[in-house]
Parts: sequence; structure tokens; C-alpha cells
Amino acid sequence: MRLSWMVICLTSALLASPLHAAESAKAAVAEDKAEKLEKKVVEDAPPPKKTETITPGEVQAVDPAGQAPMDDSITCLARTIYWEAKGADAEDMSAVASVVINRLGKDGFPNTICGVVKQGVESKACQFSWWCDGRPDQVEEKDRYDIAKEIARKALNQQLKDSTGGALYFHDRNVHPDWAKAYRKTAETRHFLFYKPNQALAR
Repeated sequence: MRLSWMVICLTSALLASPLHAAESAKAAVAEDKAEKLEKKVVEDAPPPKKTETITPGEVQAVDPAGQAPMDDSITCLARTIYWEAKGADAEDMSAVASVVINRLGKDGFPNTICGVVKQGVESKACQFSWWCDGRPDQVEEKDRYDIAKEIARKALNQQLKDSTGGALYFHDRNVHPDWAKAYRKTAETRHFLFYKPNQALAR
């Protein structure tokens, strides 16, 4: 009985190994594409061709359990969408993605998505509060994370309509930060208010 159980376990491991390798290869392709796509945004290059875009299968292969380190564009963007818009709908999630993409390469912001998401961590003045709130950053709801990854994919592929009017900042409707007075409101969603710098007053 024990021997047959070991045979079953070994067979399962051998069968799973090529599958795992294929998923890892798919994830690597997606991460490479994402790096090139974020550069296109920074350089204001023409939208990507179909062969340059990330496919749904590729994006889902990246960080499938929501436990990976935050060291690639897809994971950084998807986790930001997931945590910043936790409990919100797809419209709110998409708007958060747009703010991250809108910041890429702009004055005062980094040239990479991970740089944008982690900005301010050294001074404990994080631009995205979830990143330095001291709580674990691993995903709790796989289904919602899958939605966040799909939104991240569309954002990177430049297939997501920016409903924020080019916003670089946002906040939850339930808070009233002082900084918002120096900015021009560009859009609202169910959970958030979005802003752009007011050229005369922006800090």
C-alpha cells in the first residue's frame, strides 16, 4: 500500500513538473513583455502591436497565488489594484490602474511601475498607503486578484480606457486630505476622487 502511494506521488510530481515549467516560461514571457510595454508608455511610443501585448494566459501565469516578491511590473501593478481598490468594483480598480500608468515617467515619478508603487518608502511617505502600512502584502482573495491581474494586463497593453482624465492622484471618498485643495479634480468613481496638478497651486 505504501509503495503504491509513493508511486502515485512520484507520478504526480513528474506529470506536474512539465506543467510547472510551462507556466514558469509563460510568466517569464509576460514579465519581459511588461517591461517593454512600460518603456513604451514612458517614451510615449506608439501603442504595442498584437504580438507585443500580454495575453490573458500569460498574465495569469505571473504570481498565480499572490505570494511572489514585488519585483516585476505585472505583480506591482496587480497588487496595487488589488489592495488600493479592495472591496471596490472593476471601475474603481481600472481607475487605480490608470493613475499608476499615468504617473510613469512624469516629472517627480519613477520610470517603472514598481518604482511608482514603492515611491516614498524610504521616507515612510508612501504614495500608495498599502505598500507601507505594515501589514502583509500577500493576496487573500484569488478571484479578485485574477480580476486585478486582467486589469493590469489591459493597462500595460494600453487597452484600458482612462476614466480618470489623466489623473495622477486619488483618495478614498471617506477621507479629506489637505493636499487635494492644491489639485484639480478630474473624475469620480463610486469609491474614489481623482486629481491632476493645478499648474498655479501644485506642490
